[in-house]
Amino acid sequence: MLLEVKNLTVHYYTAMVLNEASFSVAAGELVAVVGPNGAGKTTLLRAIAGLTRWQRDIMRGMRSMFSNIVTKGEVLFEGKRIDDVPAHEIARKGLIVCPERARPFSELSVMDNLKAGGLFLGKGEVNKNLEKVYELFPILKARRKQVSGTLSGGERVMLAIGRSLMSNPKLLLVDEPSTGLAPKAKDDLFLKIEEIRNRGVNLVVVEQDVGFVFNLSKRNYVMSKGKIIAEGTAEELLRDERIRKVYLGL
Repeated sequence: MLLEVKNLTVHYYTAMVLNEASFSVAAGELVAVVGPNGAGKTTLLRAIAGLTRWQRDIMRGMRSMFSNIVTKGEVLFEGKRIDDVPAHEIARKGLIVCPERARPFSELSVMDNLKAGGLFLGKGEVNKNLEKVYELFPILKARRKQVSGTLSGGERVMLAIGRSLMSNPKLLLVDEPSTGLAPKAKDDLFLKIEEIRNRGVNLVVVEQDVGFVFNLSKRNYVMSKGKIIAEGTAEELLRDERIRKVYLGL
């Protein structure tokens, strides 16, 4: 397996927001994690990428000293544990998070945002990757000198994904890419994510819009209240009336 997550548990102060979540991603896969707002999907990605504090076996009375902490679990990437590895080292290994709602460096140009994604690379590789991103997202090349804060919502999502691709990810974790996008922008994004997968990038896509992501993914996990409560293909999950109505809102 490329990624294995085992019994990941996260507390926010004294509240458990992730409850022994386990899932896996094989090489060549695009896996979706779906569920309602507040299910713990973003927390799951942040914990995997090392962006949440780890403190195992912490006493209940001590939890109030911290906000988000991981108290249990293991994360393995390419067969090696990374749950005690700093976030920047996890990124160097090729596990990259594309955050929710794009979040570019709004005062920087499009080109400078993209270059920031290649921080660990040499100049020659940065320039080569810039051309790959521009090939994938021609609008970013047209906007390369534009201040990022003035981009449309769809363009900001493209920029965030392009910035993530600059670092040559082996596994890209994309958080809620379609949030707030108009239908046409969603359709365009769908095609771009398919193209990224066809370029050989492994993906985990976290989404609330089941219709959007089930057309992309072969295997899916459903989250609710911090737990992964179901796994299967789109067809299998949609055949289950309880899953469809209670957890997917369909």
